[in-house]
Amino acid sequence: MQRLTSTLEFHGQALTLRAERQRLIASNIANADTPGYVARDMDFARALREASGSSAAAGAMATTHASHLAEPAGARSAAELNYAHNPQDSLDQNTVDLDRERASFAENAVKYEATLRFINGHMRTLQDAMRSPNQG
Repeated sequence: MQRLTSTLEFHGQALTLRAERQRLIASNIANADTPGYVARDMDFARALREASGSSAAAGAMATTHASHLAEPAGARSAAELNYAHNPQDSLDQNTVDLDRERASFAENAVKYEATLRFINGHMRTLQDAMRSPNQG
């Protein structure tokens, strides 16, 4: 049972991180024309290792009082985000490369969908295993 829950927890964390990365990329695309905007992204592999390694990753903020606001699930602090460097200089100092961002958005969406399909297939397999032989 522990193996089942750990697998589902891992994929749940991956979905949360994929959703956060999608939000970051969408923010970059939305600010493509904003002068001085610096595109941000996350190191997905590192974030997933940290998320699956322990529930309280090093450097994570803790809610110390009930009235403190907690970060949304999967949200990365500013220190955990990377800056994107544009290979071409722009006059307005904006580092968003729309082609790169669109490609990253599509790739991340495909990987998000693949993780969802894996979880759904896993759950379908478990349901089939729990059915009695008389149910067909």
